Amino acid sequence: MAHLTHDDIIRTTLEIGEAWAAAHAKRLIERVREIGSDLDYDSQALEPAASLHDCGASPKYAQKDVEHAVRSRRVIEAEVLPHLALNEDQKGRPLKAIESHDYRDPRPTVSNEALLLRKADMLGVIRMIGMAREFARGPKNVAACSRRILARRDGIQGRFTLPRAQTALTQCRV
Repeated sequence: MAHLTHDDIIRTTLEIGEAWAAAHAKRLIERVREIGSDLDYDSQALEPAASLHDCGASPKYAQKDVEHAVRSRRVIEAEVLPHLALNEDQKGRPLKAIESHDYRDPRPTVSNEALLLRKADMLGVIRMIGMAREFARGPKNVAACSRRILARRDGIQGRFTLPRAQTALTQCRV
C-alpha cells in the first residue's frame, strides 16, 4: 500500500476544504513550530492532523449533531490514517490531536501534539485571519464584531499555558 506524502495531504485538504483549508493548515504548522519549539512532539503525526483537523466541518463530511472535531477524527481514522507512514505508537497521536483541537473543548489534552494543535488553532481564532473571518461573517457592524472578538480572546486568554503561546497572545490586539 502506498503511503500518503505531505503533498498528497495538501491535495486532500484542498479537495475537502478548498484553498482556505490548506492556507489555514499551513499557518497552523508554522504556529506549532513557533510555540512548540521548547516541546518534544512528533511532527510526522502532527502535520497531517493540522492539515485535516477541520475536514469534519466541510460539506463533504459534516453530519448534523456531530461536532466537527469528532467527525474529523472519524474521517481521518477511516480514510487517511491507514495510508500514513506511521508506526503503531504514532497512529493515535493525530487522532487525539484532531478530536481535542477545538478551543471550546474543556478537556485537558493528552499529548504534546494535541496541546500544540489546540493552542495553535486558538491563536488562529484571535489573530488577524480569525478577526477577518468574524468581520466577514457579519453583521457589518464594527463595534459588534470587535466585541465578539474581544470576548473570544478574553474567554481563552487564561488557557494559554505554553510560554511562547502566551507571548503570541500578547501580540494580538483588536
